[in-house]
Amino acid sequence: MRHGFRLSQFKENVQENLPLHGENGVATETRANDFVVFDHVQKSYDGVSLVVKDLNLTIAKGEFLTMLGPSGSGKTTCLMMLAGFETATNGEIRLDGRNINLVPPHKRGIGMVFQNYALFPHMTVGENLSFPLEVRGMGKDEREAKVKRALDMVQMYSFINRRPAQLSGGQQQRIALARALVFDPSLVLMDEPLGALDKQLREHMQFEIKHLHESLGITVVYVTHDQGEALTMSDRVAVFNDGKIQQLAPPADLYERPENSFVAQFIGENNKLPGVIEELSEGKALVRLATGELIDATPVNVTAKGQKTLVSIRPERVEFKPEMMPPGAHMIGAEVIEVIYMGDILRARLKVAGSDDFVMKMRNTLGQTKLSPGETIRIGWHPQDARALEPM
Repeated sequence: MRHGFRLSQFKENVQENLPLHGENGVATETRANDFVVFDHVQKSYDGVSLVVKDLNLTIAKGEFLTMLGPSGSGKTTCLMMLAGFETATNGEIRLDGRNINLVPPHKRGIGMVFQNYALFPHMTVGENLSFPLEVRGMGKDEREAKVKRALDMVQMYSFINRRPAQLSGGQQQRIALARALVFDPSLVLMDEPLGALDKQLREHMQFEIKHLHESLGITVVYVTHDQGEALTMSDRVAVFNDGKIQQLAPPADLYERPENSFVAQFIGENNKLPGVIEELSEGKALVRLATGELIDATPVNVTAKGQKTLVSIRPERVEFKPEMMPPGAHMIGAEVIEVIYMGDILRARLKVAGSDDFVMKMRNTLGQTKLSPGETIRIGWHPQDARALEPM
């Protein structure tokens, strides 16, 4: 995608977008980079149980932040409160330093992209994009210029006279994205926007959205339950569960250094070996597995000898070829249960330390050693790739 020439003027407009005012038009103080702030925000629908529990979250200007979590974790409710479609039960939400708790959605100046596109079926593509500009009282010439620029960004200007029913799902999603950007918002919210697309198109759109974000410099808050989307697109990811943020970090930190068992199991595929802490020192844990083997691990959320633990090891960090073993690798016996061909990788399910659901991933390369069910092998991994977490 070539955005440089087309987006330069749009980026200037975004940066000049006027901020919102809080109650009585008085701005509240905030740090220059604290663009979106959730300050002790809670949400309850019945006055008893909290769907969102004391959320404190700051999003920087120009950041791409993803709210990731399973259904019912509170992520979508947070997005709806930021959009103005839900009201916080307690706490304060600020946008560019202004309290927006009582500002109605249409006055927040926020672009929104939904999973179902929410395009008006009786309007053409051009009319769909022009509508939010008409609502803002913009003149015809300015509307036409903005519509053209937005459609050029998503390479859809040639479809300006078509109706949504005449477009594919991917084309409709591009139009929905262009409509969210057409009035030059400084903040765009996206609620599962790629959920209705097939896998190949979804992956392509991930990169398109990320490239648009980088080119425009806008702030994006993205909600998904798809960890692949979150890791691919985000500057930071807030992992939600039970109405709370379990971990907030860049994608690589979430994957490489999960802070608890929920994050370790939710982000990527993970092997789990139950055990007990045998010894504990600064930065190191010796764990006795259920079958008696002792292995080294990095302690996370374990604090004492005798404490139960789950040792977490990523499948791609496991090796069985002696020449490929990392220095200081821990070795353990394993029995091959099955090997599944997955194209670019081979996925072997092993029986390890009493667990018959241990996975090892191998690149599908020329001359790859074949494994057979029932075969006994030795596997290994570097101790730093094993994390001793609290039991789930």
